[in-house]
Amino acid sequence: MRRSKKCVKNDAANANLYSLIETAKANGIEPYAYLRRVFTNLANAQRVEQIETLLPWGVKGGVG
Repeated sequence: MRRSKKCVKNDAANANLYSLIETAKANGIEPYAYLRRVFTNLANAQRVEQIETLLPWGVKGGVG
């Protein structure tokens, strides 16, 4: 049976989210707090530099 394009897109979205969570853990950041920070601030990020500060290794002093 062939998988639909929607399933493949869902798989990619899940893999991206899992990757963010595991990278946060690897950088000593609590995943839920990190994702809250990302989803809260991403809409306001207008430049690449602003988006880069939201990456797990760009978080200074953990997430608070």
